[in-house]
Amino acid sequence: MEIRQLTNEEFNAFSERFTPSSYYQTAEYAFIMNHQNYDSILIGAFEGNQIIAASLILMEKVGMFKYGYAPRGFLIDYQNVALLTEFTKQIKKFLSKIDVIAIKICPNIIYRTYDLITNQMTVNQNYQNAFNNLTQNGYFHMGYNNFFESYKPRFEAVVDLKRPYYEIFQSFKKEMRTKIRSADHDGIQIYRGNADNVEYLYMQTRKKYHRDIGYFKDVYAFFDKNHKIDLYYAKLDTETYLKVCKLEYEELEKRSNVINNQVLISKEKQKEEAINRKMIIDNQLALAKNNLVTATNLLRDFPTGVVTASAMIVKHQNQIFLLADGHDKRFKKFNSKHLLLWKIIEKYSKLGYQSFYMGGVTNPTLKENNSYIGLTTFKNGFHPTFIEYIGDLELITNNPKYFIYRQTSPLRSFKKKK
Repeated sequence: MEIRQLTNEEFNAFSERFTPSSYYQTAEYAFIMNHQNYDSILIGAFEGNQIIAASLILMEKVGMFKYGYAPRGFLIDYQNVALLTEFTKQIKKFLSKIDVIAIKICPNIIYRTYDLITNQMTVNQNYQNAFNNLTQNGYFHMGYNNFFESYKPRFEAVVDLKRPYYEIFQSFKKEMRTKIRSADHDGIQIYRGNADNVEYLYMQTRKKYHRDIGYFKDVYAFFDKNHKIDLYYAKLDTETYLKVCKLEYEELEKRSNVINNQVLISKEKQKEEAINRKMIIDNQLALAKNNLVTATNLLRDFPTGVVTASAMIVKHQNQIFLLADGHDKRFKKFNSKHLLLWKIIEKYSKLGYQSFYMGGVTNPTLKENNSYIGLTTFKNGFHPTFIEYIGDLELITNNPKYFIYRQTSPLRSFKKKK
């Protein structure tokens, strides 16, 4: 086996063929991270002229040291211990020569899957073999964290798209279906954006993802070269919303007049029941009046509509990945993101895509002391499978320098705090 540097075309061709794979293991992602102060290299393991394993390796300068990362792990068969052993031996030599002291990987190895709606948990029968193959080859497993401590999320929500879109919709939780219909009814419309609309996403996610707008522009630009990215946004049609609110108010006003007459003419026994119905209608009418005022003000302030949510997805193989999504909290009640994600699911299921990776969550089984429970609850409304990955592992590639790196880490922490 020989490890050599690959061209962008060679690496992407292998990544497109390999299963399982992710957009994190693409040349485009390398370009993006180059603009985030990472160096990168694309490597392939050759047997003769055939590539049998590959990886994007990001390199970060930590003081006088270089530390490597392989996002979502190597593109290799972790079940093949002979292949993994030889690859590990060769990559340690290769990285040591370019002064990388260690590499962290977060492999695309599934440990368990969860369905929170049917309360089913399934263990991957091949997991332990892959785990043993890694640890026996010197990869140190860094533990089963429950939150976002890993380089990439250890838990992820994935929607199966290999069904008719209407079956997918029916599998959603009832509350989710109701909110999607409500957003559609109130005048939320979905549009496909372009590079000029990236700012929508940045403004709605700048407190969530801690990325500058340059990152989002780079993501769009690099993946767009090969038509691998799509940006969508939800927009409230304020004129439509005002019409909806007017109709609702007028209908409730008619019902209120009817029930008022019933109260007046009802006999003693029926009067109490009529009064109770009147109280309910009056509350609904008051709410409708408030909505009408809000709708009137929205049309005045946003006569051409207002963007309320956005999402960016990357296409890789037959899968789509939610790279980022956000919403304007001022318009949370319109459930724009619910409708937006549903329309993405609907579209790409019709186009023949197999899976929709909705991004990371914390341990979905945690109920207490979990400040991210709302994230899990929201994504669970789409009835995904929650995937639990193996987590982070570290491989030391230069023992003497790594020892110095570890010995000086308290000093580095002190300098950062100071």
